Amino acid sequence: MAKPIICLDTSVVIDYFRKKNKSKTFLFKLAKDYDFAISVLSKFEILVGSNEQQKEFWEKLFKIFEIIPLDQPEIEIASIVYKELKSQNKIIELPDILIGATAINHDLKLATLNKTHFERIESLMLITNK
Repeated sequence: MAKPIICLDTSVVIDYFRKKNKSKTFLFKLAKDYDFAISVLSKFEILVGSNEQQKEFWEKLFKIFEIIPLDQPEIEIASIVYKELKSQNKIIELPDILIGATAINHDLKLATLNKTHFERIESLMLITNK
């Protein structure tokens, strides 16, 4: 039986990259129960912050993940989320809003290490490292 797919926030992927002992990472723990997707925006954030020596590592990881494009539905959801957060004076960074909107649009849970930001998006289902 296929494992359910979840969306990973950039923080989970970066944590996996940075830790020497990969078995101690949130991503490693999640891999037992889930397959992974990431927003194309997370891929962008990772590539912008990486260098030539890291290129092979990231290319291998991106082949494992489903990369979800950013399109009209995600933008529409993100605009609603942005307005709601702004009206409540709880605004978060635009990339986080777009990543959250991607998960919402595809009916995926979002795994993150940045709970304080993403929990502000009410319709988002989160998986956090306990």
